[in-house]
Amino acid sequence: MVILGLLLVLVAAAALVEISWTDTATSMPVTVFDRTINLSAFELFIAGAVTAAVFVAGLLLITGGMRRASVRRRRLRETRTAERERVARLEAEKRDLERRLSDDRAAAPTAPAAPTAPAPVPTPVVDRDRDGVDDRTEDGAKDGAEDRGRVSVPAQQTGGHLDRLVAGGTRRNDPGRRA
Repeated sequence: MVILGLLLVLVAAAALVEISWTDTATSMPVTVFDRTINLSAFELFIAGAVTAAVFVAGLLLITGGMRRASVRRRRLRETRTAERERVARLEAEKRDLERRLSDDRAAAPTAPAAPTAPAPVPTPVVDRDRDGVDDRTEDGAKDGAEDRGRVSVPAQQTGGHLDRLVAGGTRRNDPGRRA
């Protein structure tokens, strides 16, 4: 963009120099790319206006390109600064943690601690029906009690086959299954 703007400014300046060095007669000959063109005063004015517009467009391209480049450099500089600050903060945190670790190791007793009894292993709870009650005590075999309020739900019939999802079976024989 900057190079294109400079090129347009140079073209406009060259046209201005060419027009100003020639005679100002009623019909002015202008030579462009080995061709001579005779221009009247009005045509010369229009050529000057076009030249000024090209010059302004060139200046706008130059300033726009420089502005974009400066914004890019500023963002890059801000990113680098933020990264340096983050690294410095992490290094300070690392030094603080290392200092705490060394202080904790220095304050720790050097004599071995008295052996402690191992923690008791909890007995596993078997709750296959997920009703919140251990299934081993629900059977009533130990105390001969009746079924403790459990409700038996029959398998549901859907479309001539058992509901495999509720029954927990596989779905290989399910006619509604997609291959």
